[in-house]
Amino acid sequence: MKQYQAAIIGYGNIGRYLLEAIAAAPDFQLAGVVRRPQTVKERPLELKEVPVVTALSELNQVDVAFLALPTRLVPQSAPEVLAMGINTVDSYDLHGELAKYRRDLDQVAKAHGRTAVISAGWDPGTDSILRCLFQMMTPRGITYTNFGPGMSMGHTVAVKAIPGVKDALSLTIPLGTGLHRRMVYVELEAGADPQMVTTAIKEDPYFRHDETIVQFVPDVQELIDPGHGVLLERKGSSGLTPNQLLRFEMRINNPALTAQVMVAAARAGFKQPPGCYTMIELPPIDYLYGERERIIEKIV
Repeated sequence: MKQYQAAIIGYGNIGRYLLEAIAAAPDFQLAGVVRRPQTVKERPLELKEVPVVTALSELNQVDVAFLALPTRLVPQSAPEVLAMGINTVDSYDLHGELAKYRRDLDQVAKAHGRTAVISAGWDPGTDSILRCLFQMMTPRGITYTNFGPGMSMGHTVAVKAIPGVKDALSLTIPLGTGLHRRMVYVELEAGADPQMVTTAIKEDPYFRHDETIVQFVPDVQELIDPGHGVLLERKGSSGLTPNQLLRFEMRINNPALTAQVMVAAARAGFKQPPGCYTMIELPPIDYLYGERERIIEKIV
């Protein structure tokens, strides 16, 4: 059985769960973890026996790199890794910029003969696949994606990057019909201006299109819970028959599910010709481990 050598770049919420997902996958083996120089000497118990480096080039062999980085750092990192002859997987989640990112990275991946699977999480990601299936079943209609209630990792990271913010938590509250409220809890740095921080949050593209309420708290960590969820609903027509109602709902640990999806996406990436792919472009069977015929017998 071939085992792909995998590196984790970044060791935040998703990186920690990638450690578990790789360990649980029979066709992957952890080559090492790439961390920032200022944190590389910090050795959590689970990394005691793991190679921890400050650059991907310091690891002996890597077949695929999981980019467990803040979304806005991914478009810069992915081309550099592909140029090293290494496949990439990321969970890029800026929906409005995703198509351009895919087009740009596709050229890089093809130039270096590698594959990149982008936006491999649950939204975008597995929810995208479900929306695709919903539309296939009911070509005419409307789909509503209702997130939460729960912690949004992308939104939380975006707030933490704002000057004056010591710690933060962004909760997504569903209002129905695809509308959401963002509840943002902020722990300020000493001397930070609350009004300037509030304005910066509300003007950020992550928050600009939703109702956003910012509250300042003394200790964000007291509020942390990585749970999240989604409710997908579609009402449409199959052929000429209307009033077809489709629904999917889940409640999950956000970073754990994202990490699991990334590992499955890496597996699928090795089965494709060079290029950049979103999850809806890949055959569902390619995400699964095992012999193709047995998978078909079991699932179909």
